[in-house]
Amino acid sequence: MQVVAVIPARYASTRFPGKPLVSILGKPMIQWVYERTAQARLVDRVIVATDDSRIAATVETFGGEYCMTSADHATGTDRLAEVAGRLNAALIVNVQGDEPLIDPLMIDQAIQPLLDDAAIRMGTLAAAIRDDTEFLNPNVVKVVTNCQGFALYFSRSPIPHERDRVEQPDSGKGRVAWKHIGLYVYRRDFLLEFAGWPETQLEQLEKLEQLRALEHGVPIRVVVTEGSSIGVDTPADLARIEAQLKSTS
Repeated sequence: MQVVAVIPARYASTRFPGKPLVSILGKPMIQWVYERTAQARLVDRVIVATDDSRIAATVETFGGEYCMTSADHATGTDRLAEVAGRLNAALIVNVQGDEPLIDPLMIDQAIQPLLDDAAIRMGTLAAAIRDDTEFLNPNVVKVVTNCQGFALYFSRSPIPHERDRVEQPDSGKGRVAWKHIGLYVYRRDFLLEFAGWPETQLEQLEKLEQLRALEHGVPIRVVVTEGSSIGVDTPADLARIEAQLKSTS
């Protein structure tokens, strides 16, 4: 069963143009992501999906594999699906191109349930919420799961509402909700089907694509990980990334 990790990467970012090519300790960010992804034990092949020749040339320079895609895709999932349509792989992993510190173990953790259970069509990751700041932040997506580890709902709002909550020093421990980590694993046939569905009502309200699967009744397996990753959304995030890399080198 071949597992292919695809890293969607576009040059035109509203908040941070050229983000995949920004230098981090002398290496472009897309290279950090690519090399970390390639270290995952369960990943057989890594492909950067891009519509920009500058990103493609950079990937070629460090010996990576890329696939040119349409410039008209509205989302990274659409770009992922275009690449998946050209592959024969059983599982497709969507790795965010702006997380240069992604832990290869986290990628393996997301993949494993789909290798173990052929009935699972889609999987993702979650981690503990550290404090109220994260819990209340609409940019931190929350997920609640059922007793079998499948998502019940994803939201930018604090979920669930704790009606009888007793105020106490907030450590984040004991929360029912988890912080969603935007790494996805799909069965290839499901990904192609999913990308062809129109946006659903909850997806439009929350601006969260994964709700489209839930609204269609497709269970999403959520693996809780102790790993973490820092996404690069603005130039200010680079200082944190470089500091962490220096501290671990």
